[in-house]
Amino acid sequence: MLSKVLVANRGEIAVRIIRTCRELGIETVAVYSDLDRNAMHVRLADEAFALGGETAADSYLKTSAVLDVIERSRADAVHPGYGFLSENGDFAKSVVDAGVAFIGPPPEAIAIMGDKVSARAAAAKVGVAGVPGTTKPLTGPDEVIEFGQKHGWPVAIKAAYGGGGRGMKVVHSAGEAAAQLASAQREATAYFGRSEAYVERYLSWPRHVEMQIFADSHGNCIWLGERDCTVQRRHQKLIEESPAPSFSEKARKAMGEASVKIAKGCGYVNAGTVEFLYQDEEFYFLEMNTRLQVEHPVTEMVTGLDLVELQLRIAAGEKLPLKQDDVDRRGHAIEMRINAEEPAAGAFRPSPGTITRFAQPDGFGIRLDAGYDEGDTVSQHYDNLIAKLIVWGADRPAARRRALRALSELEIEGVATTAPAHRIVLSHPDFIETRHSTVWAEQKLDLSGIEPYQQINTEDGETKVPRDVEAEVDGRRYQVRLWVPDGGPSIAARAEALFKKAQRKPGGSQGAVVGAGAVTVPMQGTVLRLLVADGDDVKVGQTICVLEAMKMENNVNAESAGTVKDLKVSEGSTVGPGDVICTVS
Repeated sequence: MLSKVLVANRGEIAVRIIRTCRELGIETVAVYSDLDRNAMHVRLADEAFALGGETAADSYLKTSAVLDVIERSRADAVHPGYGFLSENGDFAKSVVDAGVAFIGPPPEAIAIMGDKVSARAAAAKVGVAGVPGTTKPLTGPDEVIEFGQKHGWPVAIKAAYGGGGRGMKVVHSAGEAAAQLASAQREATAYFGRSEAYVERYLSWPRHVEMQIFADSHGNCIWLGERDCTVQRRHQKLIEESPAPSFSEKARKAMGEASVKIAKGCGYVNAGTVEFLYQDEEFYFLEMNTRLQVEHPVTEMVTGLDLVELQLRIAAGEKLPLKQDDVDRRGHAIEMRINAEEPAAGAFRPSPGTITRFAQPDGFGIRLDAGYDEGDTVSQHYDNLIAKLIVWGADRPAARRRALRALSELEIEGVATTAPAHRIVLSHPDFIETRHSTVWAEQKLDLSGIEPYQQINTEDGETKVPRDVEAEVDGRRYQVRLWVPDGGPSIAARAEALFKKAQRKPGGSQGAVVGAGAVTVPMQGTVLRLLVADGDDVKVGQTICVLEAMKMENNVNAESAGTVKDLKVSEGSTVGPGDVICTVS
């Protein structure tokens, strides 16, 4: 068995991996950015090393820094979690070349399946059909337009090296192609470090069903069961469940066997998820995620298997401990992603901030995988997943009722969360009777009854900044970094300033209007693109700027027509909720 695992990730997945390692007697090494120096995964690990930087690009995506920590910590294995470097074949190869076990598939399999374009070709080679799409990375918007004119609008642009809905944009007409391709490539670069994208037909009312597979290095490969991940917003999953409702055993077996064929066809080892779109009793290969999925706990709940433990044992060279006929699925499990987002009016805007209260549900059949606790800060620079609330029941109705009970006990303050939206989804007849699709939440779900979350964050803790100082220990000189109070405004002064900011009345789902034509931002973030200048005339609904928060792009729009005046931001500016960016008069 492995002896020391470096977890090249953060948040709930890093915590999840560390806990299983501890149960198996495996030492763990955490890595952290400057913003995560006191994060939950750092507190739980046996050792922790600083990567430096604040953004993902300057820390968790910085391959050289992670590889340096692997060497310094003397870890004998690396678990990449999901996101960040988990599907980066070059990183996996560097780990293997260093003589360290990579807890995931071989670099060659990542190269094939991590790139969604080559994955489609690999699936077709073993006879598994995919949604019609391109087989080479896009070089410009003309290719998107050509594909749309041939196959019909809308079409979907997707990040070739991505997943989880990041870097995916739906294009409804030729006029949107250039802007949407550029946006998809920016998001893909920010989240995965690669900008390549492809285009495929966009199905009108599909369900998203995926199959969990496991393969060892001895030629054995099995499927554990499917997950339905149909409830989505912004092409990212909100609720996942297993088994998929209204899904026949015949379809389940066919999808499982197709997934195993794809895995064997690319020499796959370890955990993988083969994703499909399911519509009109047919399924189409979508992509393969060469890593552990966010929603893996629902499979664990119905199979009784610890998938992280399976990953660790396979990476250590062990055989799969069970065969296909040994897989026993019981009951029904539902997972709800508790994200720091404002779901009021269906906006799902990022809501970074400090968690001031976190009351967790409990009881039979309930599990909570969290990456934060009270007092922890959800930063705008990373994914906004706070926790995953998973429930199990003897059947789907029982699991659904238990999910609603668990949500009633969940209390999070300091940031807005998706919990109110989950309550509405789980109570909706369309969800209960399986009439929903991947676009249902955005097109038909009524979230108008959710009140906007309002919170005044008084920042009770002191803001600290790094200071490099010299120190002597037993006569030996060291250069060390200390985190000390920044000497800025007092807590009372900061609280009063934030209180005044909170008094500004929001308006609309993308921007806010205060006073005479003042355009404000609804969330903390960074101005990615500025689309107007002082003196420009704008129309109602015209985009003033594109704000990036938690790796998602959000348009801030003008709510009245007029002339732009007193522009207060530029590209790269950091803004907070209620900040005025300009006036339109």
